[in-house]
Amino acid sequence: MTNWDFLSAELATLEREGLLIHTRTVESAQGAWITVDGKRVLNLCANNYLGLANHPRLREAAHAAIERFGVGPAAVRSIVGTLSLHTELEQKLSAFKGVEATLTLQSGFNANLAVIPVLVQEDDAIFSDELNHASIIDGCHLSRAQVIRYRHCDPDDLAAALKRTLGVRRRLVITDGVFSMDGEIAPLPQIVAVAAQHEALVMVDDAHGEGVLGLEAAVLAITLACSAMSMSRLALCPRPLGSSVATSPDARY
Repeated sequence: MTNWDFLSAELATLEREGLLIHTRTVESAQGAWITVDGKRVLNLCANNYLGLANHPRLREAAHAAIERFGVGPAAVRSIVGTLSLHTELEQKLSAFKGVEATLTLQSGFNANLAVIPVLVQEDDAIFSDELNHASIIDGCHLSRAQVIRYRHCDPDDLAAALKRTLGVRRRLVITDGVFSMDGEIAPLPQIVAVAAQHEALVMVDDAHGEGVLGLEAAVLAITLACSAMSMSRLALCPRPLGSSVATSPDARY
């Protein structure tokens, strides 16, 4: 056995246990019906909730942007990769959300990994809904903070967890706004009220809620929650808005 033979053994184990992921190849534009591996199928897996991924106006705008800027910035944003398109998008997103500033990232996964470790570190505690998205869980682990899971959408259990967790520098409550698997809506006003009683920060990942509840309803729900205390909010645009951007409002630093 060579040094690399263990990979074949592990792949065989994953296959046997039904855990090996087989990548499907999509051969058409996103829509209700798509072509996957040569077959026309009903699409129940994508996050194109509002049908904007292939919208004519977005396609026209993308073509216009390519004509002006090419196919990419060819650098990271902190060097020479921030285009005027980025700043224009962030200004419009800030106005839409009614916040001071917005920072765009490549994906929701990147946003959670970027934001959570900035807010909390190893001397802090995170209170995470037990059904939060996997990218939130990864961001929590990366922060090295203590992670306490509370029962799904249960402000009373959150309150109990906050009450019994003492001796930490900073406490952060994290929840999805709309949970992607079942479509449940987090009780944000109650969560924020509980967090305020215990002087905890709140972060909402609204990846699956932006625009889905109705543009005004979604913004109103977050705004009402935010009015009670300082919050960090992630509105991950790829799902409902059909683009490859994640945003972190109130990103002034």
